[in-house]
Amino acid sequence: MNASNSVGISAISETDLTPIADKVYAGVRISDEEALLLFEKGSLGFTGALANFIREKKHGNTTYFNRNFHIEPTNVCVFSCTFCAYSRLYANREEGWELSINQMVDLVKSYDGKPITEVHIVGGVHPKMNMAYFIELIQKIKAHRPGLHVKAFTAVELDYMFRKAKLSNEEGLRQLQAAGLESLPGGGAEIFHPDIRNQIAADKVSGEGWLNIHETAHKLGMHSNATLLYGHIESFVHRIDHMRKLRDLQDRTGGFNTFIPLKFRNENNDMSYVPESSVAEDMRMYAISRIYLDNFPHLKAYWPMLGRQHAQLSLSFGVNDIDGTIDDSTKIYSMAGSEEQTPTMTTTELVRLIKQAKRRPVERDTLYNELNDFSELTEMDILN
Repeated sequence: MNASNSVGISAISETDLTPIADKVYAGVRISDEEALLLFEKGSLGFTGALANFIREKKHGNTTYFNRNFHIEPTNVCVFSCTFCAYSRLYANREEGWELSINQMVDLVKSYDGKPITEVHIVGGVHPKMNMAYFIELIQKIKAHRPGLHVKAFTAVELDYMFRKAKLSNEEGLRQLQAAGLESLPGGGAEIFHPDIRNQIAADKVSGEGWLNIHETAHKLGMHSNATLLYGHIESFVHRIDHMRKLRDLQDRTGGFNTFIPLKFRNENNDMSYVPESSVAEDMRMYAISRIYLDNFPHLKAYWPMLGRQHAQLSLSFGVNDIDGTIDDSTKIYSMAGSEEQTPTMTTTELVRLIKQAKRRPVERDTLYNELNDFSELTEMDILN
């Protein structure tokens, strides 16, 4: 299909971008140079139309969500990332929290009888919470609720855990997998390029280390997610470099489920002087991500970070997943100034949000198996 004849494109004057549109409609991968051209010259309408074409080609009107909850073992951390409003350095740990294994198992038990399919466990890097601690935690969770999918630990947490235990990535992941770990979240990726990573997260795992942990997980049969922290001191080139490394890894393993662009929030951290990106720039980031990452099946907008209305808007810019009900008190983004200070949404509210955007709400599990189609159900029919 020629771009000049495509819906939503004909009125756009970016004639030098027409070859990119032609590639998208033909299902041909775009280059780094073309991605940079989109960032520099592609309007919101142009990039959004292309991203929506890809989204609907892959998923039609389907928008996924899952019913999950988060556990944050601690916000005490040995690292000091400049963008982080969440963690408290170990030296000042009286300002933070540290949950015991029993407290976390009690959190799991509080969801007994509720249709939750996933527990998402991430937090700070606490020097006393080691491999043995987390293996015991996972084992106790799985013993209590065997069918609950355990998605846990960023590559930053895992890297520290494995180094402290003097284990290779493969050895450490095998032990956690044997305990019941089933997939990895995408956090800790930030920006891979060392020029930026060394300024904002110099003391944590490198970009290459993050990629190696995820590649190892994929080879062991575990899927994972991927993120990118955007809208701070990075350039478009750094964003593309980050996405290219993810795309290359996905070519090798096919192990990533979804890509999640994460908006930098500037409250209560050492980068408060950096202005936040506009909503228009957020939507362009989603759209170009969808266009560039052709081998990623899903693009997710994390609604507690964006806010409900903007997450809803993102469904027109390539996004086909808005995460889960997150029925808990996750603090990672609320402490940094996100719109959602109490990020809890019932199934009814989430389904309503998706339907208002003229999309089809489908509950999924962690691996994107479809569980329930809510498109024909009334709010009275939905069990929250």
